Amino acid sequence: MTLRKEDASFPEPEFTDPAVELAHRSAIRSIERVVHETATPTPPQQALDFVTDLLRNGPALVVTGAGVSTASGIPDYRSPGGRLSKGRPMTYQEFAHSRASVRRYWARAFVGIRQMRATSPNRAHFALVELERAGLISGIITQNVDGLHTQAGSRNVIALHGDMEHVVCLDCGFKETRTLFDARLGRANPGYLQTVLVDDTMINPDGDVELPEEAVRAFTMVECSQCGGWRMKPDVVYFGENVPRERRQAVGEWLDASTSLIAVGTSLAVMSGYRLVLDARAAGKPVAVINGGPGRADTKADAVWRTDVGDALDAILDALDI
Repeated sequence: MTLRKEDASFPEPEFTDPAVELAHRSAIRSIERVVHETATPTPPQQALDFVTDLLRNGPALVVTGAGVSTASGIPDYRSPGGRLSKGRPMTYQEFAHSRASVRRYWARAFVGIRQMRATSPNRAHFALVELERAGLISGIITQNVDGLHTQAGSRNVIALHGDMEHVVCLDCGFKETRTLFDARLGRANPGYLQTVLVDDTMINPDGDVELPEEAVRAFTMVECSQCGGWRMKPDVVYFGENVPRERRQAVGEWLDASTSLIAVGTSLAVMSGYRLVLDARAAGKPVAVINGGPGRADTKADAVWRTDVGDALDAILDALDI
C-alpha cells in the first residue's frame, strides 16, 4: 500500500541528515501498514458472552481507536474511505525539519480544529461512560486525540497520543494552549476562514482538513511566542515519535490493576496500541477485540467480535442490564 501525500502539489521534504531521512521513511512504513484478516471472527453471541464475562469479572481496561469516533463524523484511518484513502498524515520528522510542511499543516489545522470542535460524542462514548460508572472498567486508554471520551463524561482516560488542546515548540519546549495559538493565527490571517470552503467530509482524525494548494500558500504562519522558532507542533504523538515514558508507565500501571483488556474500534496497527495486547498476553490477561474490520492483534485475542462498535456496546449494556 503506497499512500500519496495529502496534496501532490507539495513535494516530499528533502532531509539533509540521513538519520532523519531514515526515521521519516520508517514512520511512513508504519503509516502504510496494511492490516489483513488473519483470524476467524468469534460467533456474535459467543463474543458477547465472553466480553460480558470479562466485565463481570473486572475491572477490564479498554483501549479505543478511531472506530469509536466515526459515528461522530470523524473518519478512521484504515477503512475504505478513511484518512489514509486521502493521503498520509504528517510525520514527526516533517514537523522538526520541514518549514513548508509545518506551514501546510497549520493552514489545514487552523480550519480543521473548528470542524473537530463541532463534533459530539456518540453512543459508543456514552456506553463506555456507563460501564465506568458501573465499576466494570478501570479506565480507557484512547489512541484518539479528539477528546470525545472526556467530553462524554468518562473520568479515567489516558490519551495515549496526547490531545489537540496544546501546541509545543520543538525548539525551546514552550507549551501554549491551542486557544491562544489559534488566536495568534487568526490575527495573522484576518478573513482567512471566509476564503476556504469546507464540509464534514474533509475532516481528518488528526485535526486538519483537506485544503487546495492556493489556500495553503495564502496562509501566514506564526512563530513561537517565546523563542521565535518555527517548529510548532500539536502536543500530540505523531508517526515517527515515541509516547512519553511517564505516559507509558501510567498505562502499564492501569493494565496491572485490570483483569483483562478489551480493544474497541481499533485495528491496533500502530505499535503503541498493539503493545498493550502483547503486555496483556504476557501477563496472562484475557483479551477481546471489538471492531468492524481486521486488526493486527486479532490472532492474539481470545475473542474477535467483528461488528459495529456502537451496536456491540449497546448489546453489552443490555446483557448487563445497565
